[in-house]
Amino acid sequence: MKQRPLIVFTVSWIAGSSAAYACSGPRLLLLIAGASLLLAALGMYRRDFLRTVIIIWCALAASGAYWELQEAANVSKLPEALQAADAAQIDGASVRMTGMIASAVEVDGDRADFVMSVRQAVPIDGNTASREPNSRDAGTSTGSERTVSEKVMVQVKLKSRQEQEAARQWQRGDRVRISGSLAQPQSARNFGGFDYRQYLVTQKIHWLFKAAGASNVQASAPSGLGMTLLLRWNDQARNSLSGMIDRIFQEPHAGYMKGLIIGLQDDLDPETYAEFSQLGLTHILAISGMHVAVYVGCLLYIFSLLRLSREKSLLLVMLLVPLYVLLSGVSPSVVRAGIMSMIGLYAARKGMLKDGLNILSAAALLMLLWNPYYLLSVSFQLSFLVTAGLMVYVPLIHPQLSFLPSKIAGAVGVTLIAQLVSFPLTIYYFNQFSLLSFAANFVLVPFITFLVLPVGTAALLIGSLWLSGGKMLAAAAEWLDDLSFWLVKWMNGYPQFVTIWKSPSPVWIASYFIALYGLLYFGKGWSLSRRQMAVEPDATVPLEVPPAARRPEAALQSKTKTRLAAGALGGLCILIVLLYAGYQPEHFRGAGAVQVLDVGQGDSILITTPQGKHLLVDGGGTVSFRKAEDGWKERKQPFEVGAKVLVPLLKKRGIHRLDAVIVTHGDQDHAGGMQAVLDQIPVGAFLFNGTMAGTAAFDRLMAAAVDKHIPIYAIHQGMNYAPDGRTQLVFLGPILSQTDQEALPVVKDQNHDSVVFMLEMNGGRFLFTGDMDKASEEQILETLDSGRLDEAVADNGQGVHEPALQTAGEMLEAPVDVIKIAHHGSKTASSAEWLSRWKPAAAVISAGVNNLYGHPHADVLQRISEEGAAVYRTDLQGEIQFSVKSGKIRVRTKLITKS
Repeated sequence: MKQRPLIVFTVSWIAGSSAAYACSGPRLLLLIAGASLLLAALGMYRRDFLRTVIIIWCALAASGAYWELQEAANVSKLPEALQAADAAQIDGASVRMTGMIASAVEVDGDRADFVMSVRQAVPIDGNTASREPNSRDAGTSTGSERTVSEKVMVQVKLKSRQEQEAARQWQRGDRVRISGSLAQPQSARNFGGFDYRQYLVTQKIHWLFKAAGASNVQASAPSGLGMTLLLRWNDQARNSLSGMIDRIFQEPHAGYMKGLIIGLQDDLDPETYAEFSQLGLTHILAISGMHVAVYVGCLLYIFSLLRLSREKSLLLVMLLVPLYVLLSGVSPSVVRAGIMSMIGLYAARKGMLKDGLNILSAAALLMLLWNPYYLLSVSFQLSFLVTAGLMVYVPLIHPQLSFLPSKIAGAVGVTLIAQLVSFPLTIYYFNQFSLLSFAANFVLVPFITFLVLPVGTAALLIGSLWLSGGKMLAAAAEWLDDLSFWLVKWMNGYPQFVTIWKSPSPVWIASYFIALYGLLYFGKGWSLSRRQMAVEPDATVPLEVPPAARRPEAALQSKTKTRLAAGALGGLCILIVLLYAGYQPEHFRGAGAVQVLDVGQGDSILITTPQGKHLLVDGGGTVSFRKAEDGWKERKQPFEVGAKVLVPLLKKRGIHRLDAVIVTHGDQDHAGGMQAVLDQIPVGAFLFNGTMAGTAAFDRLMAAAVDKHIPIYAIHQGMNYAPDGRTQLVFLGPILSQTDQEALPVVKDQNHDSVVFMLEMNGGRFLFTGDMDKASEEQILETLDSGRLDEAVADNGQGVHEPALQTAGEMLEAPVDVIKIAHHGSKTASSAEWLSRWKPAAAVISAGVNNLYGHPHADVLQRISEEGAAVYRTDLQGEIQFSVKSGKIRVRTKLITKS
């Protein structure tokens, strides 16, 4: 077997870096020691393998040490510069910083964001331990500015249109002095949630620096030359190209073309992006290796028309590739493609072109030496994995596609392998995969890459010189765009082909690739042997060779074919088992689970029953108090809890169907996020409080449920629901008259009519209260004391699916294990009488961090304490999970609070 030391070294380097990321310190040393012993034993057993063993060991040790050194250096210097004991001491402190804008400035609505390279910092008003005794008046610094070298993420809250326009003038390289407050980035607050703090650490950023108004930012143009000035010019060139595209193309084509041609996705229509994303086509909207290949091919063709020599053409293209990398945004995928192109062009020019895997390995190694945190980039991982997969797996699948014409077989092979190789990372990071993705990529990738992209680029080039001519060509590109959009929308019209997957483990991913390789490797051998045996009967055989002499060879070939078929079948079976196991949602091994999600100032609770049913109680929601005249503050993609937090969490846990959603009432912080849920996840039943909120958002939610043919149930006291044999719900509220039950009245104050229900699951008892008020508590207590609730259940006979497993009286007599405190801990609910009736062992409060309402109220906390109940709060502990099995409840929280 041909040894490839560069490939072995690079793969080992990646393995060593991955091990150092997963475990550090003594655990890493123990892991390296174990690997060393294993490699030493392997080297002694196979002396011819000794050189490879040495390469592997050197790469593992060096990469582990390199990662540890980078981690040791990647810490914040600001606490030391501000003479604080630790990071907690300067969290929230007012500081004035001097430095330079180190990134492009993004102005979106009422906020401007950029990275600042800090050179000096000083506290304001003595907010840290560094306050000096001779500080001047309030608002001034407490001492001389202290030198520091660190990057911070700046967020400027803009107060007017004028400030918005002023912020648009800020550019990379500007010298700035900013007064604001420091804040630590938010870490993940839900299990499996996005960790913004960890993401920024990979960018070597440890702090958010928030300024209130552009008046707190003093900016001036830079002086001198340097890399920053080059990047500043590059930003200006990208902005100029963006403006030219706006003049040539109409919307939504302008935003689409910006992503396609220069990799600028800020103006891309969110709906268009979502539709492309669902079909696995987002790689088209980001500059990738295919774009670089088209760029290089076009340049080589143009230079050939100009009759330049081969050597000059290769040299010019090699020099122009970095320019394209800069103009397209310097993402890991385009950097990888750029480095590979330059190495390949240089090798071709010198007549020593090596194979693609060596070039790919060199590109990966160079990038990881420059920045080891590239390893954690989704773009880096997908780019290198797909490229390597195409090089390794495509030759294996080609013989099995021999029944197709050669050109079609090549396209099918490349598309199929790209889909198969990217599949594990796609479901790991995005948790969904469309079964139509292969067809969409097979048709649209070549159509867009070799037709739409060149026509759009030509329109931009011509339009830069002759605007009318550019617009005429742009019209043709827009017609092609419309055709692409129509096809994407048509394919998305079949949501049943979209599958949702939980994030797989690294072991699952490794097993998948091994099984896939085995399937294709043995499949290739079987295909070749079958074709060989089919050809042999026609071969000329000497007459002097008797048939008996030919039988052993035929038997051997048949036996080999059988072994190959068995190997391919084994690989296929392993793949099927892996896919089946990977498609199953998260389970709790026979336990039921109540997962109180942290959705900020709102409610959202996921219930997973012992037999795997999933119920979602409320969906959180983003409440906006923005006035009509403040339209300029609206952001291109405003944060919405349902789409940004709730749906990704459900998908990450592999929940591809919700058996029921329960909207306790129509307030936005409970019902708002349900819109995204209904849009993206199949729902079996929609339960609500039997009233309309009278808002446009709630009307849209109800209309969506009707359009999707979801059974709708108006809940009232006396109804019940048993999703499986070990779970049941009895609804205690709202208490509605017969007229209200039939009329669906519009009720502006929704809190009083919240859905209230008791959940009994695996012997555990939970009480859910929505935003009920004291009046509602009193009504329910009255029905309980009078015994009318038990009679109502028996007489009503209504259930969402099945009758209750026991009477309401039996369910409601004993104390509850956990009570969900109503209205986020507001003093308008959770009276002493209500808590005394249920005698909860634990109380859970869903409230936003530092919310404007002061939830939970101190009086409520006092009343809970008097009942002797443990208190769990999402604002302090993030997501709270209760696992119930055999009447025993275990609790775990995402964040650990200090006692």
